[in-house]
Amino acid sequence: MGVSNARHEWRRVWAVARKDLLIERRAKAAFNAMAFFAGLVLLTFGFALGPDVPAGESRQGTLLQELAPGLLWVTILFAGVLAVDRSFQLELERGGFDALRLYPGDRKALYVGKLIANVTIMLVMEILICPLAGVLYSLDLWPRLPGLAGVAILTTTGFAAMGTFYAALTANLRARQVMLPLLMFPVLLPVILAAVKATDLVMHGDPMGQLGSWVKLLAAADVLFLTTCLLVFEYVLEE
Repeated sequence: MGVSNARHEWRRVWAVARKDLLIERRAKAAFNAMAFFAGLVLLTFGFALGPDVPAGESRQGTLLQELAPGLLWVTILFAGVLAVDRSFQLELERGGFDALRLYPGDRKALYVGKLIANVTIMLVMEILICPLAGVLYSLDLWPRLPGLAGVAILTTTGFAAMGTFYAALTANLRARQVMLPLLMFPVLLPVILAAVKATDLVMHGDPMGQLGSWVKLLAAADVLFLTTCLLVFEYVLEE
């Protein structure tokens, strides 16, 4: 009986995720906005800092290469707000948010489905944005791809976990576009710092063996965020 219920809930999870991904595939509203915003920000940083400014005394290469991990994650995460903000927007526009409160079965399936859709959209955007950053900032990303992919998956999961939760929390607010990042980013600060540091170590070397500690922090944050959001998501919909 327990196995049957679990399978039934996972079918609901995939149904929610598939529905959101199909809508995004057809409309491409969030993805196009994210890609345009991210590309514009990367270009702005590139022109503002210049390709020939040398890095600090402790680093070789250019200033852009030294700052690339931070610039890349600032770009990705601010663009990601556009994705998570739309998590419940379609339901609101079509008057379906009240129907979500009557969602049959465990509401955790609704949260996980929305989360999977947001993670997928963000990862696709990152796959397109990272090569652009590599070209603009003269970064040799290919040899470091496995490490960067691991950091990206962990960071994106943590970001989307909180983003999906706060998107539901602020869905009925008039100023949700303002409140969503204001609520999210203070909570996500440890994830952002760990992501930037881990990416920096992957790109520029890890002589002190610190990368594992930052990756563990990202993984622990993901577990904490997912557990907390799953426990309280049902009460958010009731509000």
